[in-house]
Amino acid sequence: MFSDSLISELDRGLRAIAGVTQASRPTPTAVQSDNSDAPTGDDALTSQERRHVAGLMRVNHVGEVCAQALYQAQKLATKRPELRTAFEHAGKEEEDHLAWTAHRLSELGSRPSLLNPLWYAGAFAIGFVAGKCGDKVSLGFMSETERQVEHHLDSHLDDLPAHDLRSRAIVDQMRLDEIEHGQAARDAGGIELPAPVQRVMRAAAKVMTTTAYYI
Repeated sequence: MFSDSLISELDRGLRAIAGVTQASRPTPTAVQSDNSDAPTGDDALTSQERRHVAGLMRVNHVGEVCAQALYQAQKLATKRPELRTAFEHAGKEEEDHLAWTAHRLSELGSRPSLLNPLWYAGAFAIGFVAGKCGDKVSLGFMSETERQVEHHLDSHLDDLPAHDLRSRAIVDQMRLDEIEHGQAARDAGGIELPAPVQRVMRAAAKVMTTTAYYI
């Protein structure tokens, strides 16, 4: 029943906001090159680098909170069982990302965004509207979202300290998963969204990432 599904998704949403999700995959790790003697652990980070990395990981955590909301809303909006399964699969992998980034924030002595309930509510509403616009639009929205997230994670890989191998491994695996999700949406029939819609999505993401870096 729809009401049962809604309750289940709201429970997942509350767990996402509260930061109590569990990863089904181990946290990605990177192995330091044998040819390098440079320190790579968190002790190698300066206080300024630690604050910056924490800000970036907080932004990534917010992105995963929003991803949970989007996929949950789109799953509720579609009537096609195969799409519900696809959204469920992507959402499970995004739960891994959520847990990884939350754990990394804890390691850095930082915290998630204080505005997570707001980010979740907004993303859920947008995802449900996209879902009700039709499956092709919903999948197109998923594809464009993942494309923008991929570019965003690329910029983080450029910006993270080279010796912070732990954060870089997490972000790199997240990027690979997002590429897979976007391609799956296109393969399932997702359409190319109009350019004005893409620009609005980028502008909204800019507001979110800029705010979440600090708050």
